Amino acid sequence: MDPRVVRTRGRLQDALLALAREYPLESIAVADVAERAGVNRSSFYQHYTDKEALLADALSAQALAAGADLSELVATDLDPDPPAALLRWFVHVADHATLYRQALGGAAAPEAAAGMRRWMQEFVADTAREMGFAESDAGIPLDVFAAGLTWSLLGVAASWLERDPLPAPEVAAGWAWRMLVRRDF
Repeated sequence: MDPRVVRTRGRLQDALLALAREYPLESIAVADVAERAGVNRSSFYQHYTDKEALLADALSAQALAAGADLSELVATDLDPDPPAALLRWFVHVADHATLYRQALGGAAAPEAAAGMRRWMQEFVADTAREMGFAESDAGIPLDVFAAGLTWSLLGVAASWLERDPLPAPEVAAGWAWRMLVRRDF
């Protein structure tokens, strides 16, 4: 990718993340993001369709930068303790709780929630393929399997973020892991 594109997208992502820490997402205009990033509105629209798409991209980039993109979440041994990759993801979500509340809440940022869901669903499907997932053996289509795991993880995260006080990320990772691997309830 052209380094100028990477740089502009990074500036837009940083600008939106900074603004979203200060103001509710619904009150932030594209013009505010462009101004904070030091670009014009037309540059914004060359890279993103709206601020929700930018938010989804920004949160994904932040997760990747923090090593919390779930790329190491390959569960060949179903330990009772959650894998480190899942814990890192919940720590990342906690570090950006205000933004994730807005994104996962869906009302203020439905496109951001949909973008996160698509990204995570693709990741889950790719990981399942790498692990040898076979629809014939599983008795479920890969896209349905990926959607189910994705909605489960995001559902646990959204419910966890609604709690006051917010339980530790270790607690949320444990809840998610037990939901995904327990077969005894």
